[in-house]
Amino acid sequence: MKILKRMTLVAVTGMFFTAGITETHAQSNEEALQSTEQQLKESEKAVQQKEKEKQSIDTDVKALQSELDSLHKVISDNEKELASTEKKIKEAKSMIEKKKEEIVELQEKVLSRKDIIEERLVALQHDDKSNAMLEMVMNAESFGDLVARMGAATTLLSADNDILKQHQQDLDQIEKDKKEIDKQEKVLEEEEANLKAKKAELESNISKQTAALTKMQEKYSAVVSDIETASSEKASLQSQLATIQDKISAEQKAAKEQAEKVAKEKEVAAQAEKEENQRQTDLATAKAEVKQEKKVESTKPVSKTESKPVSKPASKPASESKPDKVSGKEMYVQSTAYTASCAGCSGKTATGIDLKANPHLKVIAVDPSVIPLGSKVYVEGYGVAVAGDTGGAIKGYKIDVFVPSKSAAMSWGRRTVKVTVLN
Repeated sequence: MKILKRMTLVAVTGMFFTAGITETHAQSNEEALQSTEQQLKESEKAVQQKEKEKQSIDTDVKALQSELDSLHKVISDNEKELASTEKKIKEAKSMIEKKKEEIVELQEKVLSRKDIIEERLVALQHDDKSNAMLEMVMNAESFGDLVARMGAATTLLSADNDILKQHQQDLDQIEKDKKEIDKQEKVLEEEEANLKAKKAELESNISKQTAALTKMQEKYSAVVSDIETASSEKASLQSQLATIQDKISAEQKAAKEQAEKVAKEKEVAAQAEKEENQRQTDLATAKAEVKQEKKVESTKPVSKTESKPVSKPASKPASESKPDKVSGKEMYVQSTAYTASCAGCSGKTATGIDLKANPHLKVIAVDPSVIPLGSKVYVEGYGVAVAGDTGGAIKGYKIDVFVPSKSAAMSWGRRTVKVTVLN
């Protein structure tokens, strides 16, 4: 504003100076005097017109700046909402992982208690419980011994009942935790849907900002075209336009970076969806392969192992059934990875599979008391595999997935995964 006033003053002074020179050198007749006065009036009128144009341009600049500030606030609000939603998703995922760990611990307790219960049941099967208790009491040598023996029998019966009760409570807790995981996964899906919606809103706001910036460029281009006739004002207005164009470029760059960030997040979400679809496809394919393999079961080298009866899974409520997905016994386990390319490794599994000759086979090491050898399984993040190996450290709800290289084993690390026993 000050620059324009100074330039206007210079222009007016110049015009007066020109008029003065014209008047000095003009002819002394009346016609020359009238001509000089007319030129002066026209110059003053032109200066006034340019001043009005300058004020109009200044108003437009302020209005456009206000639009930029408003759009910037909308984008800032969108980013805060995105951050909040992403935090909720992270918390839900953390809760799911914690529940998985709890399930594995309970499964380990159930497994360790299983042997005790089986021994008690075998003992009771070979020796009638009531006769054993009666014989123990009848063989008392005295009344005091009788009282002591009756107390011991009561203690044993109570201990058996406590073990069975705790065993059932742990099984119930496992099913409860599985339901909670399913519930949290649904919540997670809803939050992810909300995140997509907010990202779409952010993209819409960025589009509006880009349109507003384009409109600013068009307005300023028109302003530059209009003021080109006034050379004294042209330089100042071009400087203002350059400053605004720099700001426009910065805003466009920020909008582009934000758009790239949104596009990348969309790509990640699309990849996750693709992996889930692939998982369902692999499960369906594996189910079909299991049905086909039953017809040619005698031709497979591990057919004897695969013919072993599969442990019956714990009862599952009807609300958890998923008819659109392949069914099977599901469990959460701790997983690590191993490779045959190590010093002193034979490369032969417990079931006779040569891993060095077949480095791309999908094979896992298991505890046969949890997952029978020869079973076809689906491992989350690994794919369809055969339970074809064992390991000294693989006890209980733990597995070791076979990978072709040490780098792949290091990349797998240690993680909690879901395993579905398909046959």
